[in-house]
Amino acid sequence: MANEKTQNRLKKLSNWIDYRLPIFTFLRKEGTEYPTPRNLNYWWNTGSLAGVTLVIMMLTGIFLAIHYIPNTEMAFDSIERIMREVNYGWFLRYIHMNGATMFFIVIYLHLFRGLYYGSYKNPRELLWILGVILLILIMATAFMGYVLPWGQMSFWGATVITNLFSAIPWAGEGIVEWLWGGFSISNPTLNRFFVLHYLFPFLILGVIILHLVALHQHGSNNPLGINAKGPKDKIPFHPYYTVKDIFGLAVFFIIWGGFVFFSPNFFGEAENYIPADPLVTPLHIVPEWYFLPFYAILRSVPDKLSGVFLMFSSIFVLFVVPWLDTSPIRSSRFRPLYKYFFWFLIIACIVLGWAGSQKPEGLPLIIGRIATFYYFAHFLIIMPLIGRIEKRITLPKDLTTTSMKQRGAGKLKSISTIFVLGIFVFFTHNSLGSSDETLTPTKHDWSFQSPAGTFDRSSLQRGLQVYKEVCSTCHGIKQLRFDSLKALGYEEDEIKAIAAEQEVIDGPNDEGEMFERPALPSDHFPSPYRNEQATRAANNGAYPSDLSVIVKGRPGGANYIYALLAGYAPCPDNITLQPSMYYNPFFSGQQIAMPPPLSRDIISYQDGTEATVEQMSHDVTTFLSWAAEPEMEARKKMGFKVLIFLTVFAILMYLTMRQIWRRIK
Repeated sequence: MANEKTQNRLKKLSNWIDYRLPIFTFLRKEGTEYPTPRNLNYWWNTGSLAGVTLVIMMLTGIFLAIHYIPNTEMAFDSIERIMREVNYGWFLRYIHMNGATMFFIVIYLHLFRGLYYGSYKNPRELLWILGVILLILIMATAFMGYVLPWGQMSFWGATVITNLFSAIPWAGEGIVEWLWGGFSISNPTLNRFFVLHYLFPFLILGVIILHLVALHQHGSNNPLGINAKGPKDKIPFHPYYTVKDIFGLAVFFIIWGGFVFFSPNFFGEAENYIPADPLVTPLHIVPEWYFLPFYAILRSVPDKLSGVFLMFSSIFVLFVVPWLDTSPIRSSRFRPLYKYFFWFLIIACIVLGWAGSQKPEGLPLIIGRIATFYYFAHFLIIMPLIGRIEKRITLPKDLTTTSMKQRGAGKLKSISTIFVLGIFVFFTHNSLGSSDETLTPTKHDWSFQSPAGTFDRSSLQRGLQVYKEVCSTCHGIKQLRFDSLKALGYEEDEIKAIAAEQEVIDGPNDEGEMFERPALPSDHFPSPYRNEQATRAANNGAYPSDLSVIVKGRPGGANYIYALLAGYAPCPDNITLQPSMYYNPFFSGQQIAMPPPLSRDIISYQDGTEATVEQMSHDVTTFLSWAAEPEMEARKKMGFKVLIFLTVFAILMYLTMRQIWRRIK
């Protein structure tokens, strides 16, 4: 009785609210009872996946913005502080960072699904146009977000992309200065990019609402591309497609979580873990993978203005696709000639992505130009022509009597496989190969490398000793706090003793003076020099890098650091060393200013381990790998729990979905 009374009260309250603000009626009509074609396949999940991803990106972005500092002197350090000192800050950052990739994957699949099934045709032209506007807004938001960490690739990527507007006749230079907020990329640039990156998602959310309104006006398209003939062709959105979307979402989260917990930097550029330096240009500046096809189109012509025009045209041509396609048939299932050209378009986009990741010379440049030609030819020549000459196939009468409900899914799966394979190629190619004969580091079997791997505590403690006695004379490790050494197995008293060995600058005191004091466990490891000028003065103008994220900031990671430390060798006769340089075949240019830092028995290990160059290189690399990612072990442990939960949840949702869909006859 009590439960029934509570339900009646809630019903009266909802009716009272609904009479004055019909929100419940709206949700029931547009969410639960919304009539949907009964034959939608899994590729229609991409819309809901994109919407959920946007919400997650907005939520994580808000929490990250609370701690982020949009200042060129502090932006990079604030990101590291989020990763190390904010509770689960690494989790929020990695979700947001990998979320951009996940977002573009589902957006591109959503786009190509619409192209394959003709979802842009009458009466859904405006729905399609709003989708293209969303794509542009998402790309702009992603670009500005990529600048915010203020690493090397962020800074130089922003420099290259914003400079493109200088190609616009007469107004170009003024536009660039307006974007920069001055005559170079600096604090005003970072501030306005941060503000716009924060605000654009709310604008995107508004356009998505318009997108959904346009969708519900005429209903969803379907794989057959024919209109529903009556009530028997449609089913309510809930529970049939809600359960299907939840199952798809669970699988999507498993993939997303796999990257977040076990390979969070897979999609990133190592050089973005190096603080931005306007005086040092990366050897090869590339945008994120989702911009690579457009970047290849930009570089396909030698003229800057023409390249910029083509790049923007490659997006704007999508606006007129509904009028370029002259075929009255929507779905490519019933267009035997056009669907092959559609697959060629997919391949061309993948090839453009590959070409964009390569240096703009030789064969990659030629292949990129061919793919660029086909991309535009597909929309401007093939689409209008094929619609007139293609032999038409008789369309099914309705959505229920045809047995073709599931046919064609295999074709689109093949397209998706090719697309994902293309993404894989983007990251496995050797696009950053140096023009010299730099050796590729040998892969080592690190204890922390596997999904369940952990750090060797003995090796970590020996690595700390190598750092303190050798590396710390030139290199700092400023992102690491002394109390973090608990993870290495040190007791509180030992940490206090280690910290007290170092002097840190504090103040001002009561007299207004800065002073030195012994470090406390809560302090960060101090730099060996007071400032950058003192550092350069002591190192012949060179600026030894901070080692906090050196392992993440070098392609090859731990393997490269180990190879560099242990790879000094006598200079071959065919190479002439510059003054004060040393030969190292693993360093870019094979000549390095840093003298060999390690030599046999340069230190005496406290645990009695023999201090060979190889052993010391291994130990200090292990320590620096931990210093770059102190959360690694906790991240992997949490990852197994989350993925097990998501897997069980996905199985349960799949079984639930099958049970619910059995009602459909």
